[in-house]
Amino acid sequence: MTEPEKIDPRELSPLALAFVGDSVLELLVRRRLTEHHRLSAGKLNAEKVKYVSARAQFREEQLLEPLFTEEEFELFKRGRNASKASVAKHASPEEYRASTGFECLLGWLYLNGRMSRIEELFEQLWQSFDPDAK
Repeated sequence: MTEPEKIDPRELSPLALAFVGDSVLELLVRRRLTEHHRLSAGKLNAEKVKYVSARAQFREEQLLEPLFTEEEFELFKRGRNASKASVAKHASPEEYRASTGFECLLGWLYLNGRMSRIEELFEQLWQSFDPDAK
């Protein structure tokens, strides 16, 4: 069986990019938490949720948006404006759409091999974001 042709990330839907971006952010948060904290798996998970929930991602995107390039902002908007059939339980429609846009951007950066840019944005997020703020 031959492997199918690789799809150019520009051809992927915003929701497919967000599917990847969600995992990218979660892995970065999990890595950082385990590198710096000796917590049980349950406590690590509770801390992780403070960074990867739709409401948290909305706040993270607002924090990082001034750092986005024009191209990155366009990708964010593409994901934010993607139609969604459902909304997160603990987030407003605005928060949910923005979190999808942020995930779309991260997925696009990842699939284009731009890990240094992801790390740059994540480092800024980690230094500036207060996960316990409401």
